Amino acid sequence: MTKKKEIKFTETVLRDAHQSLMATRMKTAEMLPILEKMDEAGYHAIECWGGATFDASIRFLNEDPWERLREIKKRVTHTPLQMLLRGQNLLGYRHYADDIVDKFIEKMIENGIDIIRVFDALNDSRNMGACVDAIKKHGGHAQLTICYTISPVHTIDYYQDLTKRLDELGADSICIKDMAGILTPSVVKKIIPALKQVTSLPIEIHTHATSGVSEMTYLTAIEVGADIIDTAISPFSGGTSQPATESLSIVLTELGYETHLNKDVLEEIADYFKPIKDYYLKEMILDPKMMTVDPKALLYQVPGGMLSNLYAQLKQANAKDRYEEVLREVPRVREDLGYPPLVTPMSQMIGTQAVFNVLSGERYKMIPNEIKDYVRGLYGTPPAPISESMKQLIIGKEEGITGRPADLLEPEFEKQKKAIGFFAKTDEDILIYAMFPQLGELFLKNKYQPEKVSLKEVIRINASM
Repeated sequence: MTKKKEIKFTETVLRDAHQSLMATRMKTAEMLPILEKMDEAGYHAIECWGGATFDASIRFLNEDPWERLREIKKRVTHTPLQMLLRGQNLLGYRHYADDIVDKFIEKMIENGIDIIRVFDALNDSRNMGACVDAIKKHGGHAQLTICYTISPVHTIDYYQDLTKRLDELGADSICIKDMAGILTPSVVKKIIPALKQVTSLPIEIHTHATSGVSEMTYLTAIEVGADIIDTAISPFSGGTSQPATESLSIVLTELGYETHLNKDVLEEIADYFKPIKDYYLKEMILDPKMMTVDPKALLYQVPGGMLSNLYAQLKQANAKDRYEEVLREVPRVREDLGYPPLVTPMSQMIGTQAVFNVLSGERYKMIPNEIKDYVRGLYGTPPAPISESMKQLIIGKEEGITGRPADLLEPEFEKQKKAIGFFAKTDEDILIYAMFPQLGELFLKNKYQPEKVSLKEVIRINASM
């Protein structure tokens, strides 16, 4: 009897699903009761950390992200835990020195992470090297990532060459990360065989249901050699999230694939999350707009998490009616800046610039410092050259850098430790402060000495962010 081909599933409900649908607002207490059951489902991995979970935990939920990870690990003892890491940016919005990278990865593996999906917002493999070294040193699985996007320079040959570099860098597996749900069946039919020509590593596909083509893309990807897919349990699937775990499991099983998933357990997991979804809908934290299909994503290439953040940003500015206008501006900004993939932190930077361009009434009248640093080369090399006229507009006659940005950074862990002082009790606390200094200091003060945190200080720090 012919052995069935295995297709493995990574469940995203604890991280990317709620990050994409409702700006990462699910609380730890809502996750814990279902974890033992999720551990029985047969998942290849459970994605539960990284991305915006670290930021949102301390900024909005007053939760310690390290404690969340430890609590999850206590309950998930068989299934590997997976997280998303922004390369040299770690979980923040700037490049960190190599000693911070090493310490952060040491601590997240120590606290429970098994698989680390590492990406760089520009697909600049130089910004992944220190992460790979640390992951290998501390015993984790390094899944290196191709941020998929569409532009004149992002060809099949480009992705094939990038895969070679990631394999040589020391990847244990490769992920094609389609942040905006724009990877179509016709492209995936070409790209996966091309990658398989240059690597024997397992290939995982990550996409979003935003544009309405995700299930077709997954099925085609599996037919041409993909090994693992990312899905979300049905209550938190669809729209700007991933396609539904249960649906794809049923379909693939009927087609003769071995998914290792227990459909009865999946049903229990789905039943658990239904009232949680209903609660967030009722509280208007989960906007129904994020649950719908938008074929225009194929044109704008805007990721799910970016869509929800843009919408929230415009809502706060009383400019919801200009949402479509901002979406049309995003690809124009992206072209101006050398076609960076729309993934954190570039998605936030491009999105903010697009909002400024639209709301100010004049393109590039207001330019965030992060955009200036990007043009200076402090995030890495853009996929395509930025025109001299655009450089002149953004940074004037200033010279940029061409080397690895982190080579400019001095070791900083001990400096961060000294700066936060007695408010940090552990290395994990120091790393919270290193990621988000003002916010982290307030969080740690509130954690250990809440009586010393004044309302005035809270208002001051919130106003500065």
